[in-house]
Amino acid sequence: MSEPLDIDQARRRFLIMTAARWVPVGVTSPVIILVLLERGLTLTQIASIWAIGTVATFALELPTSGLADTYGRRPVLLAANLLSAAAWLGFALAHSWVGFLLAIVTMSVGRALDSGPLEAWFVDAAHAHDPDAPVNDALARQGLVLGLSIAAGSILSALVIWRHPVHSLFGTALTPLENAVWLAVLAGPLHVITTAVLMRETRGPDGRRLSPETDEPRQTIRSTIRSGLALVRRSPVLAGVLAAEVAWSIGMVSFESLMPVRLSELLGSQTTGGAWMGPVSALGWGVFAGGSALAGLAQRRIGVALTAMLARALNAIGAIALGLAAGPIALVLAYLVAYSTHGMNGAPHAALLHSVAESRNRSTVLSLNSMVAFVAFAAFGPLAGVLADHRGVSTAMIALGVASALGVAGYLPARRAELRTAPAA
Repeated sequence: MSEPLDIDQARRRFLIMTAARWVPVGVTSPVIILVLLERGLTLTQIASIWAIGTVATFALELPTSGLADTYGRRPVLLAANLLSAAAWLGFALAHSWVGFLLAIVTMSVGRALDSGPLEAWFVDAAHAHDPDAPVNDALARQGLVLGLSIAAGSILSALVIWRHPVHSLFGTALTPLENAVWLAVLAGPLHVITTAVLMRETRGPDGRRLSPETDEPRQTIRSTIRSGLALVRRSPVLAGVLAAEVAWSIGMVSFESLMPVRLSELLGSQTTGGAWMGPVSALGWGVFAGGSALAGLAQRRIGVALTAMLARALNAIGAIALGLAAGPIALVLAYLVAYSTHGMNGAPHAALLHSVAESRNRSTVLSLNSMVAFVAFAAFGPLAGVLADHRGVSTAMIALGVASALGVAGYLPARRAELRTAPAA
């Protein structure tokens, strides 16, 4: 049996795989809807495709996380990477509603498989070498790398669209927007390669993952899922963190869904607003990375739970400021506050999830977090739209920000637990 990775080795591999995962997302996220519109789909058709994909991801979250906890993070993540790479190719080749639907469903299954295994693998790998190994700083660095990778991908996308280096492929003319999609197709296999080369995991003779503590196989998928759900009932800390995630996702509607609408209102044109959103989004992910780095420093000084509470409060203030901004420059500044604290909240929130999870259910716990985020975003997005239609976009932003601030209370059980263990530490 090979020696377990030390924490420095595990961290380096974790961050490299994170970068490979998110660069293609940064390439496509600013343009994918525009590509679908360019190929003849209506906004209603696009909305129906994303809705079906979202439902598919939600339905598969817990089963796929149970698969990762039972049979291993590596095979599940490899399957996720292959499906994501296939989905980018599907987007590049599709020219109909059915073709794009197949691509988004493929990507949605990959997203469900991808939810948790990489982060769970890193924590388990670090603890296999040293059960007391600190992982909070590495999780903060992951947020830094994630933000920089998406920002870098967005910049590459803009450059490719601007330069339009490839005018035809396989005898078919390519538009500048399609150049960006094919760039994602080329970048997609990077995560497959890095995962295959860098991720090391011990497996039993029956193919199941072995516990780093006992070298005994995990339980069945069903028992793994049950243990994760039972942990929510038993752990006030986990229940509180999930409640904070709900509030966080409500706030995200303000700075992710309503921000372009409000910017277009203030600029007087949807076209001008769309032109602004590209560089503003890249800048947002840049400050997201900075917020993640700041979280690493704050955690060491004031503790993980208090850092999460501070970030949640500041992020809510940023969301409220979006609604109060009277001009486009003020709106962009408020957006940068919201996004920097969005990044700051990620590392301590993840650290608190890992603090209550165990090796046997770590991916399941992370998927529970993803599921409540999905439900909150899906439920409050339409409600925010109704409020925006009747009372204005700025009013909806303020209301979402106020609701988001309630998430501070969700971290109180974690803070109390942290204070109880502080003297022993």
